[in-house]
Amino acid sequence: MTYETLIYQLGDGIAEIRLNRPHRLNAVTATLYAELNDALGRAEADPDVRVLLLTGEGRAFCVGADLKEHKVGRTAFDRRQYLLGEQQVCKRLMQLGKPVVAAVNGFALGAGAEVALASDFIVMAESAKIGLPEISIGNFLGGGVTWLLPRLVGLAKARELVFLGERIDGAEAVRIGLANRVFADEGFLDSARAFARKLATKAPFSMQLAKEQLNMAAERTLDAALTAELEGMMFVGTTRDWQEGVDAFAEKRDPVFKGE
Repeated sequence: MTYETLIYQLGDGIAEIRLNRPHRLNAVTATLYAELNDALGRAEADPDVRVLLLTGEGRAFCVGADLKEHKVGRTAFDRRQYLLGEQQVCKRLMQLGKPVVAAVNGFALGAGAEVALASDFIVMAESAKIGLPEISIGNFLGGGVTWLLPRLVGLAKARELVFLGERIDGAEAVRIGLANRVFADEGFLDSARAFARKLATKAPFSMQLAKEQLNMAAERTLDAALTAELEGMMFVGTTRDWQEGVDAFAEKRDPVFKGE
């Protein structure tokens, strides 16, 4: 299907989803959230998709809410449904059974930063900036960022990012543990795709289990984590991919995993 606010493409095991409102720097609307939620479900259900790459068309990743649209008369119910749309998208990103790479190609602000943070990996262009200005404009945070951000950067740095609302570049984001990589502006999307392709070569079941258990780590006791790891090791040992990994190691070649 085609989307009004997104571009969805599949190749090399990567579902590339590009926010496509460049005339508004990909500011989010209720329609964008609905379509993004649909696209994430589509990618998760497709066995040909190993990795999701999320980026923005044009000069920005996403500058947050489209404030121009907010000025149009809406009921309290309409506003709640819009806000719920972001919560659903970010929760889905965090719980998706496949890794998600957010390729921040320009500004990622407010809701845009929250969507990026809900992804498993953030890669940033050298000139890109990410920030959470909500408190500075009398708004508040969403997308689970109050739960997620302290886990990424620690409570003290999370307070700084949230209370001050300052924009930081990719180098600083990597330094504090907010982002994973910084790539040159020139050829940025190619570099992000190469990063995603590396992930796409890994064993799908193993990645799914690792994502789930790493995300739950702070909620579990050591004994619960050990039990979950044991069950995970036993499960992957029943898959063809496990045997492929063993065979490839013995034969000194790269494994070819099929998600079986």
